Amino acid sequence: MALPENGNGEKGEGPVIRDKRRIDPETGELRTPEGEEAPQAVTEEEAGEQEPVIDAEAVAAVEADVRVSELTEDLKRVQAEYANYRKRVERDRQAVKEQALAQVLGELLPILDDIGRAREHDELTGGFKSVGESLEALVSRLGLKKYADKGDEFDPNVHEALTLVPQPGVEVPTVIEVFQPGYLIGERVLRPARVVVAGPAEEEAPAPAADGAAGAAPEGEAAAEEEAPAADSADGGRQEK
Repeated sequence: MALPENGNGEKGEGPVIRDKRRIDPETGELRTPEGEEAPQAVTEEEAGEQEPVIDAEAVAAVEADVRVSELTEDLKRVQAEYANYRKRVERDRQAVKEQALAQVLGELLPILDDIGRAREHDELTGGFKSVGESLEALVSRLGLKKYADKGDEFDPNVHEALTLVPQPGVEVPTVIEVFQPGYLIGERVLRPARVVVAGPAEEEAPAPAADGAAGAAPEGEAAAEEEAPAADSADGGRQEK
């Protein structure tokens, strides 16, 4: 079939069909566009030599999270140590305060004893009475407590027994006389009370009745034996007559 001629007398070209499919339908391989170089195959050695691409921002974020966790743990540890330090200092301060208070009040105990003896003898009068009552009120506000009265049950933890007097009818050791009162500061014994204690009396066991009965039996047998010969002699006399 002849192609038509154009106005210049030249033969015209037919339609040009270009296959732009990237994959060859016959072989199934990837085609290389015109004007581009075919990609070179990457060997296994070259693939191993290539370094993996690392996201710098992600690495920085992970490092920041780790650093925050470490600083948080350090902060918690420091706070716990400081709380323990405060408790220890407060406990030591309280112990020193109690020790100093006990030492001062211990020096005042003889004066309180004199005030108590003066009151018992009705000698706490005038200005001396006012001073004594003020001193007793002061030590009471500081936590000093007086104890030990007649009739209290004896407690070896807070009482010092000077004498033990057995008395009938007493079931438990009981304070019957206070020589020197005791003093407490809270639960601490500053000075034990010196007292006389009455304890249960030991009752004498009565003589067993069996011994008396056993002693009476031989005496009865001896009397019966003495009466038997006398009766025999009387019978013999009657027969002779």
